[in-house]
Amino acid sequence: MAGEPSGADKNRRDFLYIATGAMATAGTAVALWPFIHQMNPAADVLALASIEVDLSGVPVGQAITVRWRGKPVFIRHRTPDEIAEAQKVDVGTLRDPQADSARVQKPEWLVMVGVCTHLGCIPLGQKDTDPHGEFDGWFCPCHGSQYDSSGRIRKGPAPQNLEVPQYAFIDANRIRIG
Repeated sequence: MAGEPSGADKNRRDFLYIATGAMATAGTAVALWPFIHQMNPAADVLALASIEVDLSGVPVGQAITVRWRGKPVFIRHRTPDEIAEAQKVDVGTLRDPQADSARVQKPEWLVMVGVCTHLGCIPLGQKDTDPHGEFDGWFCPCHGSQYDSSGRIRKGPAPQNLEVPQYAFIDANRIRIG
């Protein structure tokens, strides 16, 4: 039959279609890669993803503040009285019910993000000279939110407890946050 390609021509045409499609796919992938890669986190963000904190210099009853992801993190070495006070609270009376044991990995160490859950202020209470509110915890002077010694909201407009970040004890004196 005239006008029909021979078997060799069909094979060559099929090969050219497949090769052209493969090259177009590879070219598209190479062209799109920079756009996909730019969505990855920057090196400065990855560097802040986790931090290690040495707790050995924090005496009982004292607190430190570290920066993690641009936010203050409050770390408090709680006294036995603070632990007992936090554990005896009736969770059913809390606005954001959460037992003290759900907020700490070791009762003597409280680790939480120091940002008020109302409008993002930084509560006072890290220093001995700061006002601690009625519940001997943290006090946000902007709108009067008061947190207890476990960082739970007890009074004021804040809707939730202070956030507990993901953290793990590396050894007895060091934690990794993030």
